[in-house]
Amino acid sequence: MAVGIGLLFVVPVVIRSMIDGFVPLEGEDGGRYSFVTPEWVRSVADALGVGTGVVASLMVAGALIIVVTAMAGLFQYLKGHLAARASEAIVRSMRNTLHSHLAALPATYFDTAETGDLVQRCTSDVETVRVFLAAQVVEIGRSILLVVCVTPVLFALSAPLAWVTLALLPLLVIYSAFFFGRLTQYFKEVDEAEARLTTVLQENLTGIRVVRSFGRREFEEQKFNAANHEHRDKTNLLMQLLARFWGFSDLVCMSQGGLVLFFGAWWTLRGEITLGTMVAFTMYSAYVIWPVRQMGRTLVDAGKARVSLRRLGEVLAVHHEDATDRVLENAPSKLSGSIRIKDLSFSYGRENKMERGGSREGDDQQEARQVLQSVSFELQAGQTLALLGPPGSGKSTLIRLLLRLYDYDGDGGSGSIELDGHQLSGLSRDFIRKQIAVVMQDPFLYARTIDENLLFGRPTASSEDIQAATSAAAIHDSIEGFSEGYGTMLGERGVTLSGGQKQRLAIARVLLKQAPILILDDALSAVDHETEGLIMRALRQRHGQHTTIIIAHRLSCVTQADLILVFDQGRVVERGAHEELLAQGGAYSRLWKIQSAFTRQIDSHGNGPDLAGESKTNEVRP
Repeated sequence: MAVGIGLLFVVPVVIRSMIDGFVPLEGEDGGRYSFVTPEWVRSVADALGVGTGVVASLMVAGALIIVVTAMAGLFQYLKGHLAARASEAIVRSMRNTLHSHLAALPATYFDTAETGDLVQRCTSDVETVRVFLAAQVVEIGRSILLVVCVTPVLFALSAPLAWVTLALLPLLVIYSAFFFGRLTQYFKEVDEAEARLTTVLQENLTGIRVVRSFGRREFEEQKFNAANHEHRDKTNLLMQLLARFWGFSDLVCMSQGGLVLFFGAWWTLRGEITLGTMVAFTMYSAYVIWPVRQMGRTLVDAGKARVSLRRLGEVLAVHHEDATDRVLENAPSKLSGSIRIKDLSFSYGRENKMERGGSREGDDQQEARQVLQSVSFELQAGQTLALLGPPGSGKSTLIRLLLRLYDYDGDGGSGSIELDGHQLSGLSRDFIRKQIAVVMQDPFLYARTIDENLLFGRPTASSEDIQAATSAAAIHDSIEGFSEGYGTMLGERGVTLSGGQKQRLAIARVLLKQAPILILDDALSAVDHETEGLIMRALRQRHGQHTTIIIAHRLSCVTQADLILVFDQGRVVERGAHEELLAQGGAYSRLWKIQSAFTRQIDSHGNGPDLAGESKTNEVRP
């Protein structure tokens, strides 16, 4: 950039020397001139072996201007090329940092954060920073360099005219600084409006089937239109302010150029400066006026970048979930699967109200209620534990604590959780989650092929291992019936599969992982009785290979469990094996009688729908 600017400084000098080479003939009134060849032209002409007449001198000067301008253009290209490479490298690093940071944030952050807003920060805000780095950062340096280098040259050519050139610049600088302070708030409002627009669009596309099933298309269109109008109005207001700034800055810059031209011509006519000096001065003054005029665009991009960096900084300022980990020095390399929980109590913090499923009203009363209260049990490696209870009784919370999505040893909890005799809080989250395989209530599948989804937890698994896992999950025959088999491409979130197929595919994925602890969080709710029996039979055949925790509402899934815990309002109200609980005559026994009677009624009517509402033939073929 510096070399390019230095080369551009040569052009006005060449033009000035050539114009001042023409001198009027003495005693001539007809405006006839003679040409005095400048010394530098004479030296170049002698080196090239050409004459020093008017035509030859003009050709030498013209050739020099072309060569110098071409070289300046080359360095200008190199400046842009290197600036682009640097900015792209910085932004790539920023994107990677953001993605890895988001992946390591605690679950409490995502309880309240909006997905659309995070997407907008990682895309639009990062792009704003990239534009500023690629274009305006270098231009700021170029403008400063031009002003610093040109100002002494202007004073050397003509001090009075230099003062005229710089007269209005302080006014423009002061106005720009004032305007920049106002713009920042408007940029923030536009950015936030765009984030809300992105959130509405993301929610609408994700829940498009829900929208259509409830006939709410017009409502969602109105909601999107409202967000779109808000974004438009705020952007229009911002554009009006920018138009005022551009209009004022153009007025100042053009007025500055007019003053230079007026006073330069006046002093030239009076003989205080030469015509060549005036022309060169006009060109040099443009080097000052142009970057000042570009200050408006620089301020616009700087304001956007400032807001974007602040929004990105808000995300990066959130501590990683493992930032306070106190990992044991003698931590094991692999778990066998034994679990011991003693006097475990837990309540969600204020930021996690929605995680509890409660409303926003009566938060103070809800805050005092503990989701888990004095829960204790012990499970040997290879045993099966079943968790029963109404929604909100604490079953899923217990699973989240085992996965260290939340910590039980903070302000919201107390008690002890041990895996293989080691305190859970002393084991790293990454290690714990590699030792536990979970099927959530709503299994998530990627828009990739079936085998890619299966290999997600164990990329090195063989085809034989894959088939064994899918057979155990009673999904192998269904996959073979698809047009592309295991290479069948699934829709987003597995939308091309039925609910039961998604659950079975998710079960196959966790079985393939071969983790010491297996958790099924209501993972059989969408399969029929026959398929449920096949899956449970396969799990019983694996008894002893891994510790299994089953959360279920259908008691037929838990009859073979070594230990059954019945939860109610965060407490364990009944515990024991299936036969023991039946003998107690409590809530478990009553639920067993109700479900058994209902199942017999269905069976008496033949092939009716099962408790999950899915018929045995409900198979989707992508």
